[in-house]
Amino acid sequence: MAGFSVNSPKERKSDQELVAGVLEDKKQFAAIVQRYEEPLFRYIVRQGARDRELAKDILQEVFIKVYLHLNDYDVSLPFSSWIYRIAHNETITHFRKEKNRPLVLDKGVDDEFFGKIVDDLELSQAGGQYDVSDIQTVLERLEPRYRDILVLKFFEDKSYEEISDILQMPQGTVATLINRAKKKIKAFLEKN
Repeated sequence: MAGFSVNSPKERKSDQELVAGVLEDKKQFAAIVQRYEEPLFRYIVRQGARDRELAKDILQEVFIKVYLHLNDYDVSLPFSSWIYRIAHNETITHFRKEKNRPLVLDKGVDDEFFGKIVDDLELSQAGGQYDVSDIQTVLERLEPRYRDILVLKFFEDKSYEEISDILQMPQGTVATLINRAKKKIKAFLEKN
């Protein structure tokens, strides 16, 4: 790929430009892999694929699906949401086949995520001092749909619109689920 740089600030192509390039020349698919490999790998791990080899296998399946279905991508929508939806679905499909879905978050690895939840819920200002293990305990008890949405919102820093695209649900439902999850967390922490 001489003369082609995905990450050079001056030459950084938009996702839509990358997709258009791949549709013209399949050899350019490496640029999409290069851009999304690391963030999707982290997301798959946060979805519960703790084993590195398993996460790599799921990621490989994601890129195969992206490659095979790139013609189906609607360029009027954000590509990042489309590719995250594929990663989300592949991870969930894997765990359904295995009939086992491990916990999403790991203390020590995801401390920043827990801090964002504490800040958003204003838990440190509410008179309570909660540590990472308190928040992790609550999140372990939440239904997977709440955990999934919290990971996308607080750790992946996705907007309501992006979460809506990724999880294929209306933005109002996204907002409702986030608010319910916050209330459940707060109620549990205040109770205990």
